[in-house]
Amino acid sequence: MKHHQKPGLKRHVAICVVLLLSLVAAPAAQAESRLVVRDSLGLPGLKLVCMLLGCQVQNGIGDPQGQLFVVTFPSLLDPVLGLLRLQIGLPGILSVEIDQTVKTQSADAGPAPSYLTDKTPVSYYGTTVWHGYVAQPATDLIRNDAAHSAFGTAGAGVTVAVIDTGVDPTHPALQGVLLPGYDFTRNQNGGSERADVSGTNPDSGSASTAIVNQRTVAVLDQRTVAVLDNQKYSAFGHGTMTAGLVHLVAPQAKIMPLKAFHADGTGYNSDILRSIYYAVRNGADVMNMSFNYTSYSPELAKAIRYANSNGVVSVASAGNDGQKTVNYPGGFPGVIDVASTDNNDIQSTFTNYGAPPVWLAAPGEGVVTLYPWNTYAAGWGTSFSTPLVAGTAAAMMGTHGNCPALLVPVGLAFTDWISDPDLGFGRLDTYNAVQVCHRY
Repeated sequence: MKHHQKPGLKRHVAICVVLLLSLVAAPAAQAESRLVVRDSLGLPGLKLVCMLLGCQVQNGIGDPQGQLFVVTFPSLLDPVLGLLRLQIGLPGILSVEIDQTVKTQSADAGPAPSYLTDKTPVSYYGTTVWHGYVAQPATDLIRNDAAHSAFGTAGAGVTVAVIDTGVDPTHPALQGVLLPGYDFTRNQNGGSERADVSGTNPDSGSASTAIVNQRTVAVLDQRTVAVLDNQKYSAFGHGTMTAGLVHLVAPQAKIMPLKAFHADGTGYNSDILRSIYYAVRNGADVMNMSFNYTSYSPELAKAIRYANSNGVVSVASAGNDGQKTVNYPGGFPGVIDVASTDNNDIQSTFTNYGAPPVWLAAPGEGVVTLYPWNTYAAGWGTSFSTPLVAGTAAAMMGTHGNCPALLVPVGLAFTDWISDPDLGFGRLDTYNAVQVCHRY
């Protein structure tokens, strides 16, 4: 009696044999290959495929279907070959893309602004902060104080997810507003960036202004500046700085720190995807994304669509290449793309521009904000324009507790017009934006 194999099984075995032979013949590479794989058969099916191909399933990404995973191949297989091996029709495999490395945005810092060293203590929504933080030119331009006093809204009841390098959870200005968050670079709770430089304790008594990286002038002692003068710390403090600007505009909003980037400013696409799905799953209302992708990611597009469909307002930086170009996630539909202006309402030389996709601009030069170790810094770049807009979105949604996400882009379009059509609707006016929700 003859036993007949099913054609589908024959094909599956043949594919696996070809892949295993090609894997053996693959040229050597320097590091393991990381891929983002969507598999309709879930974890068991993908583990079976990897058992045959020599790959390894690292972790799930947290998408609602439970189909998305990080898969690694050993160092002898480069990413492109790994991608090809998983894209030729294996059962259950829906899509594959390289787990690209993403970087936070940088721009060249200018001279330290005079208001950075205005350390006069003032009360700000239950905490004590520096006067130079709350009374800087950027807050006057966007009419931050006027919005708070006129409409009595400061983001209460709203949660802003900050996807970045983490946040210093010990900064006094953030006490009472920080949620636990998560560190996707270490797979642990918290989202603190202090762990990246453990053991460093600056001497506040000898602090002065110093350039600590390409984009930042901070008030620190020289010993700490020397520690940070290292490429592996080139983005340290970035997350605390963006969170500090969200807090400046929406001081009663909760901040959810999601650490997807290392202190050198690099992060994996997969960790950003995990952050987005985590933010939606844990009740975020606004996402601040001060980073850009160098190439399009289909899975990032899906994650952003999912967030938007769940009422999350997505705000992203336009980028600092000084070009008329589209970057992601800012270029995706439904994302508020933010460019930069200086304190005289002139387009920053470093900012990307062009409408669409730029929705509006916000101050992004010499913007004073929080910095780790209970100090302050000034930053340059669309990274710091973006959280001013995200904070405004939070302030809008906190008005009467019922301003819908769909109304936020409309309100943000009520800007101060500046004679530059490449900057969308103009420069952010928090007062005008909140007023739209106040009338809703």
